[in-house]
Amino acid sequence: MAARAISSGTISFGLVSIPIKVYTAASSKSVRFSMLHAADKSRLKQSYTCRSCEEPVERADTVKGYEYARDQYVVMSDDELKALETQSDRSIDIEEFIPIDRVDPTFFEKSNLLGPDKGGSKAYRLLRQAMVDSGKVAVGRFNTRGKQQLVLIRPNEEGLVLHGLYYVDEVRHFDDIELGDEVEFKDSEVALAMQLIDSLSHESFEPEKYEDAYRRQVLEAVDRKVAGEEIVIAPANEPKEQIIDLVAALKQSLADRGAKPGKAAAKKAARKPAVKKGKKKAAGRRKAAAS
Repeated sequence: MAARAISSGTISFGLVSIPIKVYTAASSKSVRFSMLHAADKSRLKQSYTCRSCEEPVERADTVKGYEYARDQYVVMSDDELKALETQSDRSIDIEEFIPIDRVDPTFFEKSNLLGPDKGGSKAYRLLRQAMVDSGKVAVGRFNTRGKQQLVLIRPNEEGLVLHGLYYVDEVRHFDDIELGDEVEFKDSEVALAMQLIDSLSHESFEPEKYEDAYRRQVLEAVDRKVAGEEIVIAPANEPKEQIIDLVAALKQSLADRGAKPGKAAAKKAARKPAVKKGKKKAAGRRKAAAS
């Protein structure tokens, strides 16, 4: 069954304009449950309750407020917010091309597939081919729903993928994370970690190997209940033994995979300077991310 476009628009860079259609790249299949009244199993509807008077409030009697200080709000009307919206012409204005490996994946928010709209096939394919040959991706702004969404366009397989990006002030940095004291690793510890990584390494990502086991088990349980079967709760698995010693944990991990700690990795690690792990200055990280 052919995918249905969720919207249309144009990609613009320089004097080139490419009509495109936007398609959903993926959809979650997480199991969702409805909230029911325990007494009669009827579905519940969401309602608003005022914190002050504890009375139910109809949606027509609500206004939008922005909390600028604790429990202090400024009210914005729909007309005031509408006046602040940008022109929603669904245009994607490309501002720059950069190597994909210079984009931190933390900034990726969501993904959509782009396809050519009527009359745009040649320009669409030309843009994709030029991006593939140059090894570059496009960064720009998507004018939609009254807002400017920061986006990235990259070539993938036979087409173009549109990624929504977070703005820089929406992304957290390790400045907010406690990383602990600096430590030094022994060459033998690095060698064992590298050997474990090698034993788990593959040439490419194969998503078909992975399955949402929880979703499958829930749906199977639902099917059994619909069929009138009784569900038997399996006993919980015994918790894994926690190995505190780092070297012992690495060696046990290798043993579980049928591998033995080798000397080759240790010699390779010995030729490298000692590795330190710890906090880095925020300025240094941001400078490296921007370069």
